[in-house]
Amino acid sequence: MSIKTLHLTNCWHSRSGGIAVFYREMLRAAERLGRPMRLVVPAATDSTEEHGRFGRIFHLAASRSRLSPGYRVILPARYLLAGAALRRIIAEERPDLVECCDRYTLHYLGAALRRGWFLRGYRPTVVGLTCERMDENVKRYVTAHPLARSFCQLYLKWLHFPMFDHHIANSEHTAAELHAASRGHKVRRGVWVRPMGAACGLFRPERRSSRMGALLRSRFGAPEDSRLLLYAGRLAPEKNLELLVDTMELLEREAPGGFHLLVAGEGVQHARLEDECARRVPGAVCFLGHIADREALADLFANCDSFLHPNPREPFGIAPLEAMASGLPLVAPHSGGLTSYANDSNAWLVNPSAAAFAAAIRAIGGDRESAMARVRQARLTAERFDWERVTAGFFDLYDEIHALVQGVRTEPLTLPHFYSTAGNCLGWEI
Repeated sequence: MSIKTLHLTNCWHSRSGGIAVFYREMLRAAERLGRPMRLVVPAATDSTEEHGRFGRIFHLAASRSRLSPGYRVILPARYLLAGAALRRIIAEERPDLVECCDRYTLHYLGAALRRGWFLRGYRPTVVGLTCERMDENVKRYVTAHPLARSFCQLYLKWLHFPMFDHHIANSEHTAAELHAASRGHKVRRGVWVRPMGAACGLFRPERRSSRMGALLRSRFGAPEDSRLLLYAGRLAPEKNLELLVDTMELLEREAPGGFHLLVAGEGVQHARLEDECARRVPGAVCFLGHIADREALADLFANCDSFLHPNPREPFGIAPLEAMASGLPLVAPHSGGLTSYANDSNAWLVNPSAAAFAAAIRAIGGDRESAMARVRQARLTAERFDWERVTAGFFDLYDEIHALVQGVRTEPLTLPHFYSTAGNCLGWEI
């Protein structure tokens, strides 16, 4: 019989990014594989949503985040206080494994469950899922002061890492931050690296056509012979979106009207970025907003000429992988989590500068035979990260970790990326 899993995250709203995509794909996999799965997310009001025969989403009323108003945040009061909504959900569902994808307000739940504070005799397996780096978020949203990095390391070591039985990270880039936090603990914990994925059946090169390309140019005011560049993702400070404007300014100066950038996505930087583009590269950038229709989004990907991803600290990058699945040449920095799948054989990885990005864009159009060879390799790479394979792998890993924690197995079938190390724990450990 399959174990029941319950997952919690604050990274959720109707237009949210990669983590929400991941959990929606996990719900589809739960239905396909017959795996009982529950998801708890923040919302304006409390409600419950059935998701097929095996999935259920609990929406909990939560206040808006002060740092990112598009998101809501489930605070500890929703589970630490007696009679709190999340405690009732856990008592009714009694999941075998609880996964928490949050470092700021939800992770204390892990300690409470491991201590058995909620229900007498109930001890689920508790897993922490890491899909971003705290030090990079603090640098972007709070302060770039050098002491901030030290604060993040101490916070992760004592207030995050020991809250869980084991950890999963979506890339080596995000797992690296946990490595320092894993030193000096009484309890041995593993950190596994498991990538996100792409819907390769939806995002595919066969959607490309000259008719659709001409339609896009006409609809968005691009010259007939221009090359369409695409960015798709949240318009947020950590995405390094200034690089897009710098690159377009350089391309426009060298070849006026030769390139047209489409920006698909929403976020707190939308207005500022649109104003800057109107001032510096008038008429060369079109903002499409959030595209909820996935079929329309897949058509957009397949019928542009290059995908630009400016973030050098991307935790993983689902959108760049979708671009590769679509046969869309990827230009991105040679750093961050996207190097989990992107390299010089299937993408154009360069320094995160306007000059380097512009040179890569020109190179794609200058040698079509070489470009197509990389594009074909990119598609083969993306197929290895198809969501059906990725989600099944996550459920298999949950089974392994649960067997370890419950004493059914003494060693995992698949070794973690690294284990925590023993050391001075100041005389205590959660």
